[in-house]
Amino acid sequence: MSDAVAVLYDVPGPKAKVRYRILSGVVLLVSLGIAVLVYLALDSKGQITAAKWEPFVTASTWTTYLLPGIQGTLVAAALSIVLALVLGAVLGIGRLSDHRSVRIISGIFVELFRAVPVLILMIFLYAVYAEYEVFKVKYLALAAVVTGLTLYNGSVIAEIVRAGVNSLPKGQTEAASALGMRKGQVMTIVLLPQAVTAMLPAIISQMVVALKDSALGYLIGYVEVVRAGQQVGAFYGNYLPSLMIVAIIMIVINSLLTKLATVVEGRMRQKKRKTGGGVVALQEVGADPAGA
Repeated sequence: MSDAVAVLYDVPGPKAKVRYRILSGVVLLVSLGIAVLVYLALDSKGQITAAKWEPFVTASTWTTYLLPGIQGTLVAAALSIVLALVLGAVLGIGRLSDHRSVRIISGIFVELFRAVPVLILMIFLYAVYAEYEVFKVKYLALAAVVTGLTLYNGSVIAEIVRAGVNSLPKGQTEAASALGMRKGQVMTIVLLPQAVTAMLPAIISQMVVALKDSALGYLIGYVEVVRAGQQVGAFYGNYLPSLMIVAIIMIVINSLLTKLATVVEGRMRQKKRKTGGGVVALQEVGADPAGA
């Protein structure tokens, strides 16, 4: 094991170890100094007094501001994630189509909405929805946030789907085609179930991105957790504690989402190992694994 590590980098000698310890100590002292300066600056402004944190131990702050904000974040994120997964699957399959026109249209759609910033999409869609009264006034901001997140994240997921399917051995496609399966059957029965397992880490990351990007909705008036935190700060005059609480809430939500997705990924991988992946898929439609 030590030989393998030595191949990657030179093992530090006694002088290098002393130098590393000195540099680590200097970095630690500088970091502590910066932390003390920040603390003193905040303390001089009265931003870390107990009175600034007191609103967060009262029920009215949570029921009036934070809980509705959390609900708004979860609603926007859930809708956009589900719709983005559907859109991404459709566009990803479209980019793998045998029909050139379908590939071109899907490619243009993906490249266009991957290139446009999410915030610009939200602002543009909000203006369009408001101008043509597509949705009721109270749903305008939600619709713009969900549509913007769906278009952007759906385009990214489409590339994840395409890469996941292309990463599978071509022999499985050939074996399924030899059985007389149509392209749609090959995709839905053989390829996609296996590709999903390979794509899950990237899809999980994109789900977290969608959840975090929902915070951009506050710029168009959507009430989510960041806007709720700003409202608390404006009402009580404690912007820093409010934003810190918002940061903690977002960290907890993202951690729970990541944990949930990781558990699902682990179970899918375990199921794939037990069933044998694509071999069972071909057996279910009458294929002979040895002959495939």
